[in-house]
Amino acid sequence: MRKILQILPVQFILPLFIIGGIIAGLGAYTFYMSRAYSYLSDSPEACINCHIMTPYYATWEHGSHAKWTNCNDCHVPHDNVIEKYAFKAKDGLYHAAVFTMRGEPMGIRAKEASLGVIMDNCIRCHTELNTQLAKPGAKCYADVKAGNAQACWDCHRDVAHGTQSNIAATPNALAPLPKSPVPDWLKKQMSKE
Repeated sequence: MRKILQILPVQFILPLFIIGGIIAGLGAYTFYMSRAYSYLSDSPEACINCHIMTPYYATWEHGSHAKWTNCNDCHVPHDNVIEKYAFKAKDGLYHAAVFTMRGEPMGIRAKEASLGVIMDNCIRCHTELNTQLAKPGAKCYADVKAGNAQACWDCHRDVAHGTQSNIAATPNALAPLPKSPVPDWLKKQMSKE
């Protein structure tokens, strides 16, 4: 560090630290206010940090899977922890970009990469049902794409978000509000004034 500072003219050192501090502070503030840390969890409430996901949260919450699953059980890979968080990061950055630019469609649908993950997770959770009771034999999504099998949702259309899942389908959907990012000490200070 000293070698780098010795290369710079003396008048640039203080402004460099001030600008670096501002960038680090704004980055930490953005991380905190956007609740970016919540996306490291498996909590379904993390998915409704974006208000646009509220109808999907509501349809999941009132569906058959709510008692047993969370969003990540269906929507992210479970092969290993690195793949799980890499997929969450890629998906999350895509969602953030689309929502920030207000480019979301009326009906949000899973992309091709997500469809494979979702079907793999259906098979993972329902292996016994598929192999012992129903006997259809669990196929993979590659078989579906090749036209040699049906996707789980071809028959189970209402699972987990219903057939009418879009932004306008549940206009009065109730979902828990995200916790306020304002610290308690600051709320107390503001209420005194």
